[in-house]
Amino acid sequence: GFSNFNIDLMYGLPEQTLAQALLDVRTAISLAPTHLSIYQLTIEPNTMFHVHPPALPEDDSIWAMQQTIEQETAAAGFRQYEISAYAQPNLRCRHNLNYWEFGDYLGIGAGAHGKLTDENGVSRRWKIKQPKEYMSQVGTPAVIGGESMVTGEELLFEFMLNALRLTDGVRADLLPQRTGLSPTIAHASLTAATRKGLLTVDAEWIRPTETGRRFLNDLQMLFLPSSDATTISSS
Repeated sequence: GFSNFNIDLMYGLPEQTLAQALLDVRTAISLAPTHLSIYQLTIEPNTMFHVHPPALPEDDSIWAMQQTIEQETAAAGFRQYEISAYAQPNLRCRHNLNYWEFGDYLGIGAGAHGKLTDENGVSRRWKIKQPKEYMSQVGTPAVIGGESMVTGEELLFEFMLNALRLTDGVRADLLPQRTGLSPTIAHASLTAATRKGLLTVDAEWIRPTETGRRFLNDLQMLFLPSSDATTISSS
């Protein structure tokens, strides 16, 4: 009964082969979704996989899966507009675009996180994690697990952490609009990223290059609010 829907896929699974990953993608495409979210498996802390890590495919095998996925989705009319998101024309996910463009959102429910901008700046607020405790405190201030302001270089890093996931990048004027920061705060990191061939920057857009998308972690690290970022930038 739905004509506009997304399918989530994961690749780089334990013992997964390139043929299996290809079958997953082709099966998903055969169901005629308008949007695909395709993620490489990441082992997260505080999980059983982290305590007892499975044997994952070699990096070269995972890279072959990634390339095959990009080829198959492109041939089916999907465009990769974000590191893990593929959409048919004019059907990008507006909900997720709000996150990647550093928009505001409410966190509703146990463990939920929200981001809000007001006259004081950008703040993050999160709810208490345990559902039973959350339900016992719902409707009271005790439901708030914590809140913090995001400022300065930390704010720049969070903006770039999201924005640089987008294939087309973001409008240059979105940085001051969403953060209240002067564009000059990003000048050194933008210059370093451009020199390394990871970004293209002009008066209107900040865009990751093909190399920047392939080495996204390295690109994002250039905006870290630490001495490490300076070291990386000057290398």
